[in-house]
Amino acid sequence: MTGRVAIVTGAARGIGAAIAGRLAAAGHSVAVIDRREADTATTVESLHRSGARAIGIGADVADAGEVAAAVQRVEAELGAPVILVNNAGILRDNLIFRMTDDDWDAVMAVHLRGTFLMSRAVQSHQVAARWGRIVNLSSTSALGNRGQANYAAAKAGIQGFTKTLAIELGRYNVTVNAIAPGFIATDMLRETAARIGMEFDDYMAAAAREIPVGRTGTPDDIAAAAAFFVSEEASFVSGQVLYVAGGPKA
Repeated sequence: MTGRVAIVTGAARGIGAAIAGRLAAAGHSVAVIDRREADTATTVESLHRSGARAIGIGADVADAGEVAAAVQRVEAELGAPVILVNNAGILRDNLIFRMTDDDWDAVMAVHLRGTFLMSRAVQSHQVAARWGRIVNLSSTSALGNRGQANYAAAKAGIQGFTKTLAIELGRYNVTVNAIAPGFIATDMLRETAARIGMEFDDYMAAAAREIPVGRTGTPDDIAAAAAFFVSEEASFVSGQVLYVAGGPKA
């Protein structure tokens, strides 16, 4: 399965960059989308060094106009996108009595609205091709997590969105699945550690002690799951949420 065009949002670093690398290694052309185009340079250069076709695009996934323009540019420069990984995300953690309207709205906009807008823009190309893959990034926080009412609600919403799209798009040979990462060593968790006043290494070590496999995850762990969902072998897997968390989750 080569020659397909993929979009990965939030791919300037961390999980998104790892997923972009795995898709490129599988022979796909990759559009790396992040808030600022300049931030995509490192990921794009790495993909180019591996021999992949890749471009970087700056876009706010919560802005319908910017999403439409980004997808149009992907089509013009790489071809019609039929693989979409919705990974873009932000944190605005706080307890409910301290959480502001902006904290709530910003997280909902990037995670939930962004996933909707990107999926809506790309599905037309998938339907036309009668083939497609959408992989949405949820989180174990969808099950509830102190200080993350906004994030948990958005990630739970993504799971419902995923299952609904799987029903709507399945007839067009488009699968839609979600990955729910647990503790993954990324800059986003560095922000969480800082918020609660812990050193990052101490925070991750404490988390590892509570994980059955005895370690925290890496971006490559999530990229491996995404690679499976995108593969031809996963064509009968749709509407699923895979918890990549080192142990069982509800």
